[in-house]
Amino acid sequence: MSASPRSTADSPRGASGLAPERPSAAAGEGVVDDPTATQIVDGVALARLYGEPLFRMPTDLYIPPDALEVFLETFEGPLDLLLYLIRKQNFNIFDIPLAQVTRQYLDYVDQIREHNLELASEYLLMAAMLIEIKSRMLLPPKATADGAEPEDPRAELVRRLLEYEQMKLAAAQLDALPVIGRDFLRAQVTMEQSNVTLFPEVSLADLREAWADILKRARLNQHHHISREQLSVREYMSRVLRRLQGVRYVEFQELFDTATSPTVMVVTFIAMLELSRERLLEVTQAEAFAPIYVRLAYTPVQ
Repeated sequence: MSASPRSTADSPRGASGLAPERPSAAAGEGVVDDPTATQIVDGVALARLYGEPLFRMPTDLYIPPDALEVFLETFEGPLDLLLYLIRKQNFNIFDIPLAQVTRQYLDYVDQIREHNLELASEYLLMAAMLIEIKSRMLLPPKATADGAEPEDPRAELVRRLLEYEQMKLAAAQLDALPVIGRDFLRAQVTMEQSNVTLFPEVSLADLREAWADILKRARLNQHHHISREQLSVREYMSRVLRRLQGVRYVEFQELFDTATSPTVMVVTFIAMLELSRERLLEVTQAEAFAPIYVRLAYTPVQ
């Protein structure tokens, strides 16, 4: 809420706030060729009042007491006024001369009370606080329990004034920043769009990435052709027996050819198991974790 001392004066405006003009011609009469005459609005009316044409000057003008107000200083509240009085006279804010400041403060409050009693109540509260602080300063200070120096009665007021001044300076800095619509306007440019569709250019890198993506999807959708291989266990049983003839024993791993397909090795292993079941070969091991050896369980006829 802002407040300021106001002075009233006679105003040339009426109750409606419209300044009267000298008639250049009455309604229904010819226009007088007088360069100092008031310009006629719309060619007929002298002025417009709330949108309605005014043809004659009113004869019963009422000038209210506060038709003209002069705002000398504007303050946002009691702290703003008190800080203004201190800074204007270059007083030390940590050592405020309360007698002089309170007297100037009360003079200002008296001016406010003449026009706005409700607004003056806020300022009267601060005036009462100033008087209380001044009275506490006149009394002898009370001794503290620990013997320390008593606190200055003005300390709380000084703290509030410093905080208010800090916030006021921050608000002034924010208000100084450029604001759209107040300090600058946003530029708007209208561009005509043609009906011709412009396609983006395709680079070699884009083509390479597209081709790599197609190959990746093709690998996911490729088909696996599985062919059936005819293998005979009896045939591989004969191969194992021929491999063991003429030797005392053969290491287990030497019976398998790792170059062949896994299917062939599986059939070879099944053939060896079948020969062992029919007691045509023996599988031996000297000790735990020792190599496994395979040998014939019979002596072949020479």
